[in-house]
Amino acid sequence: MVKKRSVFDINFDPDAEEFPAGNQETVQTDPQTTGDSKSAEAKPRRSPMASAISETVEAVGSRAQTEAAIRSENDALAQEHVRLKKLGLITDLIETTKVKMTKLTRDRSSEIDLELKELMVSIQSVGLSNPIRVEQTDSGYELIQGFRRLTAFRALEVETGDPRYKRIPAALVLRGEPLANLYRKMVDENLVRKDLSFGEMAKLAQSYAVEAQIDVHEAVNVLYASALKQKRTYIRQFARVLEAVGDQVRFPEAIPRLLGLELYRVMEADASAGEMIIRRLAKAETRDSDDELRILRHCVAEPRKLTGAKPSIKSVSKTSLKLRRDDGDAKVTAENGRLELRMNKDFSALNKEKLQASIEAFLATLDD
Repeated sequence: MVKKRSVFDINFDPDAEEFPAGNQETVQTDPQTTGDSKSAEAKPRRSPMASAISETVEAVGSRAQTEAAIRSENDALAQEHVRLKKLGLITDLIETTKVKMTKLTRDRSSEIDLELKELMVSIQSVGLSNPIRVEQTDSGYELIQGFRRLTAFRALEVETGDPRYKRIPAALVLRGEPLANLYRKMVDENLVRKDLSFGEMAKLAQSYAVEAQIDVHEAVNVLYASALKQKRTYIRQFARVLEAVGDQVRFPEAIPRLLGLELYRVMEADASAGEMIIRRLAKAETRDSDDELRILRHCVAEPRKLTGAKPSIKSVSKTSLKLRRDDGDAKVTAENGRLELRMNKDFSALNKEKLQASIEAFLATLDD
């Protein structure tokens, strides 16, 4: 016997205001608030799928905002990192073996450094207060500033075996900075050093002139723009001397300023003087810096024997001046190779740098 299934017909109007149970919920309101105890208008109930979609949209939007905020913060940090790098304020401890010195010609001679031991003792006692400056490369770092400091660290590692000296504090500079800027950073730091000779500065100017494909005169103006005019003149004159004798001068850093300028005057007076100096130096194959200086001084002392030229007639006249000043008269006596200034003032009490700058400015004015 087959059981007969009952069928019910359900008819409803889609446009009707009332819906079947389960599709609408009734919200009761507080009679004291509304003054009406009847049900409020029905609020449609969201299906589970609609709720899930809505929550997903909200989550995606929130994540996008978070990612945008993170990107903005990363961009700001990157800009700040670049700014600090430009100022040389990003520092790190780097291995001394990874620092190369191939990009720039050093303005410090590697032949002699009598004060390196003092620097080593200072580093052992109080540490390194001024980091070196390096440019990061694909294979390590390129030294920009700090030749003596790096040399001292390497020497300390060999001497003491202390692993602390395998790494040195270094400030990182931006990669790809123009060559002239890198040279200027190295030069300006060492201009304040009292033991940096004119020979070293002239050799550096020559090397930079070759790399930048400019003449030495322009190279001096670029590298030593912060130096006084008279000092730049001296460097150019030293460069002229070194150019005339080629590589025959082995110890340019040992040449005093006065001797270098005298050599320049001898070469300017006779174009063949440079070749004669080269021949004299070539005869002393085994020579140290003292031997070389003796040869150069002999060349200056006897220019007639050196070049065959007649010695110039020295002036025997003397000039005296009297200058009126509010703080007392100043008396000046000038003669060949001598200038004397007498006045009621203690020049030894003046700041040394100010005194030097004033004298160099005075000499530069005389040259003009």
